[in-house]
Parts: sequence; C-alpha cells; structure tokens
Amino acid sequence: MNNYIFTSESVSDGHPDKVADQISDALVDAGLANGDETTRVAVETLVTTNMVTLAGEVKNFNVDNVKEIVRNKVKEIGYEQDGFHWDKLKIYNEIHAQSGDIALGTDDFGAGDQGLMFGYACNHTDSMMPAPIHYSHEILKNLKGKRGAILGPDAKSQVSVEYYGARRDGVIKRIDQVVISTQHTEGNVEEARHLCKLAAMEELGDLVDERTTWHLNPTGNFVIGGPDGDAGVTGRKIIVDTYGGFAPHGGGAFSGKDPTKVDRSAAYMARWLAKNVVADNMADWCNIQLSYAIGVKEPTSIYVDSNGHNNSIAKFIEREIDLTPKGIIDRFGLFSYTNYSENCTYGHFGDKDVPWEKIGW
Repeated sequence: MNNYIFTSESVSDGHPDKVADQISDALVDAGLANGDETTRVAVETLVTTNMVTLAGEVKNFNVDNVKEIVRNKVKEIGYEQDGFHWDKLKIYNEIHAQSGDIALGTDDFGAGDQGLMFGYACNHTDSMMPAPIHYSHEILKNLKGKRGAILGPDAKSQVSVEYYGARRDGVIKRIDQVVISTQHTEGNVEEARHLCKLAAMEELGDLVDERTTWHLNPTGNFVIGGPDGDAGVTGRKIIVDTYGGFAPHGGGAFSGKDPTKVDRSAAYMARWLAKNVVADNMADWCNIQLSYAIGVKEPTSIYVDSNGHNNSIAKFIEREIDLTPKGIIDRFGLFSYTNYSENCTYGHFGDKDVPWEKIGW
C-alpha cells in the first residue's frame, strides 16, 4: 500500500486545438439541425494565424453558410486579437462528398468505422471522474469566469494528485502540484498569476497544503496565444476529452463526427455504462471497452474491468442494452442533439448536462 502521484491536464475553450474542435462540432450541429438521419459529417479543422482550413467528408449536409458558422464560433470563443480575429480570418473550405464506399456500411446504421472505445467511472468525485482530470477541468471553468479584461481565452491546467493505496482503489490524500498557464494582456502577468491561484484554491480547497507546489505562468509572459501562438488541429486533445490518462482511450477523436461514427457515440455509451455501474453500486470503479467493425451493427467485443463481478456486469450489459449504433443514437437522441460544439470543451464527460451523463438504466 504505497503513495503514488497521478497527473492529468485540461485546456480552455480558447486553446488552439479546442478552437478547432469547436469549429468542427459547430458544423456537425449545423448539419444535424436539418433533422435528417441520413446526414453524415466528418470534418477536420486546422487553425493558425488568422486562418481556418476545413477538410473532410459529408453527405446530405445541406449547410450553405459554413464560413459564417466559423466566424460566429470564433467570435463566441472571444478571439478579437490581431493574430486571430473572427472578422479577419481567411477561411479555406475543402469539405467534399462522402465516399460511396463508406456509405455502403453506414447507410443502414452499421458502425461508421472499426475501432475500440473505452468508458470509465469511479466514486472518487461527485462527477464520477478521476480526480486529476476532474480538478483540471474545474480550475479552467472557474478561471474562465474571471477572464474579464486581463485574461485571454487560451489557458491550460495540470493537477498532480497524491493517492494512498492500490492503483485503482487508492484514496485521495492531497494535491502535490498545480500547473496553470493563461494568456493575458501586456504587463499583467502577476495579476494573471493571482487569478490562476485564486481559481485553483476555490476548486481544490483543503486538498491543498503547505507542501503543494505551484507553477503559475512559469515561463512568464503569455500575451501571444491561441491559434496565433500555436496551430490547432481537431482531435489532438483526446486524453483531455476523456479521462486524463487515468483510464485507457481507444485512440479515436470525437469532434467533427456525426453519431454514426462509433469513435464518438460508442465512447459516450461506454462512459454511460461505466457510470451507471458505479452509480448502481455494482462496483467502486469500472472500465468498459466496446469494439466495432465498419458496417457491422453489433459490437465485436464487450470487456469489463472493475472491482465488482465483471462477468455478471458484462452479461447484464449484453442482455439489456442495445449497443448497435442505431440503438446508441436512439437512447441518447444523438441526431436531435445539436449542442456538440458547446459541450466539447472541458472534457466530454463529467459534470455536464448531456444525455450520456444521465443516471438510470
């Protein structure tokens, strides 16, 4: 029974990769707003200095104001800076029609691709998320509320939690280290550091002690940020999107994809399953893997790892839950849900008002 430290990070809505994710998901929202379940969207976004490039494949997309959607999303995030301004963007739209070969597998709601997806939940936090990623998200959500005229949209956090006990069954002891970097206006680095620590203390509370180490804007000045400071790409923050590395990730990104893509929908289902296992006191922690083959409706495997009765949990899931792409879509209303862009920041799981976080079989 040894102490160990586990670290996870999060990024703000203004981080370059998250800007790209939100743009891609804003286009998913626009495509699904037509209410047509034959719509297919797989859009990637690249952002850099005053430029946005879109690429990907769509079917029955029927959206003609793509550039307006991009500008509105960037404006909503808060970018009106010289190097990245919603009204100055050069937007390159290279989206084209979906391959007919892919459509053969998905028109009848077969899985949109092969792949493996994981879901995890534990009873360490009210959100049933691992503590390191939970607190990393909460710090940045708090910091966003303090943004005002001093802080910019781009920020990152990282929390190292010390546990006592076995790897999965450890008890949270304290916060060992906190790292926060936030964009700020010229000459206000010390005020930015003060706001960072205030946000962290409000979220971490008594878990912070005299031995906690702080790294607040450790490089000093962070005025040039966002896509002007670093290019952003859709799907590059998949560990932030899920469990901060505390549990496995299947490898597929979520944003920019309609719900026939099991990279997204089956990962949502796996999280829902794991969360309900823990909420139903079937286990204190639960890790679930689902796998699929392109064009095939039923999963190719179901795997459960927990401190409960794994075989019983797996058999219950297989018997009671429809795990086909259409079954997942219908359970969560994923084709009528058009808030993907709003909810792809600060993780896709946890303290969020989304269908796949609801408790109840």
